Amino acid sequence: MSIAGFQFDNSYARELEGFYVPWKGAEVPAPRMVRFNRALAEEMGLDGTALDSDAGAAIFAGHEAPEGAEPLAMAYAGHQFGGFSPQLGDGRALLLGEVIDRQGRRRDIHLKGSGRTPFSRGGDGKAVLGPVLREYVIGEAMHALGVPTTRALAAVATGEEIMRQDGPAPGAVLARVASSHLRVGTFQFFAARGETERLAQLADYAISRHYPELAGRPDRYLGLLKAVRDRQAALIAQWMNLGFVHGVMNTDNMTISGETIDYGPCAFIDGYDPAMVFSSIDSHGRYAYGNQPKIAQWNLARLAETLLDLINPDDSDDAVRQAGDIINGFPLAYERAWLSGMRAKLGLTREEADDMDLAVGLLAVLETQNADFTRVFRSLGQAATGEVAPARALFANPAGFDVWLALWQARLAREEMPAEKRVAAMNRVNPVYIPRNHMVEAALGAAISGDLAPFERLVEVLADPFTERKGLEVFALGAPTDFGPYTTYCGT
Repeated sequence: MSIAGFQFDNSYARELEGFYVPWKGAEVPAPRMVRFNRALAEEMGLDGTALDSDAGAAIFAGHEAPEGAEPLAMAYAGHQFGGFSPQLGDGRALLLGEVIDRQGRRRDIHLKGSGRTPFSRGGDGKAVLGPVLREYVIGEAMHALGVPTTRALAAVATGEEIMRQDGPAPGAVLARVASSHLRVGTFQFFAARGETERLAQLADYAISRHYPELAGRPDRYLGLLKAVRDRQAALIAQWMNLGFVHGVMNTDNMTISGETIDYGPCAFIDGYDPAMVFSSIDSHGRYAYGNQPKIAQWNLARLAETLLDLINPDDSDDAVRQAGDIINGFPLAYERAWLSGMRAKLGLTREEADDMDLAVGLLAVLETQNADFTRVFRSLGQAATGEVAPARALFANPAGFDVWLALWQARLAREEMPAEKRVAAMNRVNPVYIPRNHMVEAALGAAISGDLAPFERLVEVLADPFTERKGLEVFALGAPTDFGPYTTYCGT
C-alpha cells in the first residue's frame, strides 16, 4: 500500500539482523481512526490528510503495511518486579519502520496491540480501546509538560470485541512514535545468552543512534552507560517534580534514549504521598512514587551487568569497578537534576547551600497534610507576589506551611528579581493542568461508550498545561472525595 509521506529508512531492520523476527500485523475486520495526531504527523513529514482516513486506519491497525515498511517484532528480555524473564519481546507490538522527521531526527513508528507475534507468551496480542486512549492522552500530556516520552500518532479501533477479565471490550491499536525502542531489556536478552559479539553490535548501534559523540572512542561502552545514567537521572527527576508515577518500571520499560515508555498503570498523584501506588499488581509498593529513583538505579545496574565484557574484556574486576563507579554516581546525578527542577518550581534563580532543605521542607509539610502537589506549587507564583491566601487555603491546617513560607520568602528576598519575571518563570514549570486521574477515567469511560467529546476536550486542555484559562477550572482540581482510592491496570 502506498501512502504519500512515508520515507522509511529502517536502520534497525538493516543493521541488526537476528535481533528481531520479521512479522505482519493481524488482519482486523473494520479498522477505524479514533484519534489522529495531525500535528505530530506534520512534524514527521507525513501527509496528515492522507493518513487521517480509512487507508491510514488500516496501516496503523497493522492490517496493511505501507510501501517501504519492514514490520518486525523486537527481541528483548527484562526484570519484571525484580524477577528475570530471559525472553519477553514485542508480544503484541510491531516496529513498522523508521522515518527521518523534518528536523532530521530518526523516529520509530511502533504499533501496540497489532496481534500475536512469536514473543506473545500465550497472550492474544491485542489491546483494547481504554488503555490505548489512556496511553494517547498521558503520553501527549507528558510531551506538553516537557518530559521526554513516546508520543501517540494514532489510536485505531479494529472492529473486534476482545475478551478481558471484565468481559468483552472494543479492540484497538496505538501507533506511537519514539526516538527508538531500545531498552535495557534489549541488552539483557543477548547478555543472558552470552552473545558478546551481538552485545557489542547492539551497543555500537545505540551509540550511533543516540550518543554519536561516543562513536569510535576506546571507552565508548563505559561512556554509553554514563550517558544513559545521566538521561535517566534527568528523566526520573522530571517525573518526581511533576508527581508522575510510572507504575511498572521493569527493565524492559527503561529506554536507552531516556524517554518515558509504556503508560500502563501510570497516574499522577493528587495529595503528596511518597508511598503512593496505583498499580493493581504492585502489592508490595516496589514502584511507589518515592521509590522511582532507587528503582532507576537498580535498573541501570542491570544494564551495567550486560556491558561488563565490553567495558574491559581482559579484566572483569576492573570492568566491575568502572561500571560500579558510574552506577554509584546515580544518586548525585539524580539529586542535581531534581534540585535544579525544584529551584525552578520555587522561583529560585541561583544556588544556595540550604536549597535542598527548603525543598524537602515543603514536601514534608505537603505530606503531613496530604496537600495537592500540583496546586500548591502552582499557587506559589501568587505567593511570590505576596498573595499567600490561595496557597494557605490548600492546607487544612496551614501552620506548618506558614513556617516554611517565612523561610522561602526570606530566601526569595536574597535574590534581586522583578516579581513579574519570577512569577512568569515559575508558571512555565508549575502546571495548572495535569492528567487528573478522575478526569482521565471519565473521559475514557465516555469514549468506550461512544462519546469522544470528553476525551477530545481533555487532550485539548492538556496540550497547553501551563496557561491558566477561564472556564477550565474543573480540570485543575483534584479528585472529589467520593472518587475513592484509585487503581490502575496494565491494560493488556
